[in-house]
Amino acid sequence: MRIEPLPFDDPVAQELIERVQQEYVLRYGGPDETPVDPAEFTPPYGLFLVAHGESGSVLGCGGWRAHGDGAAEIKRMYVVPEARGRGVARALLAELERTAAAAGRPQIELFTGSRQPEAVELYVSSGYMPVPGYGPYRDEPDARYYGKHMQAHRA
Repeated sequence: MRIEPLPFDDPVAQELIERVQQEYVLRYGGPDETPVDPAEFTPPYGLFLVAHGESGSVLGCGGWRAHGDGAAEIKRMYVVPEARGRGVARALLAELERTAAAAGRPQIELFTGSRQPEAVELYVSSGYMPVPGYGPYRDEPDARYYGKHMQAHRA
């Protein structure tokens, strides 16, 4: 597997983002309406990553953007159905954590939902702990907010 940065507005990234939005529609009845500006995923204030298989196939994506006072927020984590269960999400998450910490963002935050039990399991098993809610879904009963403190190492 190869994980590489790609602009948030690149057509490959946009196709994956559309697929994750469709996943939200299936699970929650609508897309994630959190405001997202593609520029937020541009270094040094953010990064968007795409995972590719050995054959060059697209396996998944995820990004982080500056959030709050020194934190990074993970957004748009997604693995295509045919690649699930093969460690793609865990590898993407580890690279997002590494790059955010290298950019001086020692706190990682994210939100997911109760209708994404595989995402909840990934984050909890990766050391994420519940944190107070934020943003437009903070009062939604299905929303789950997590955070993890990383060792910051500037690159």
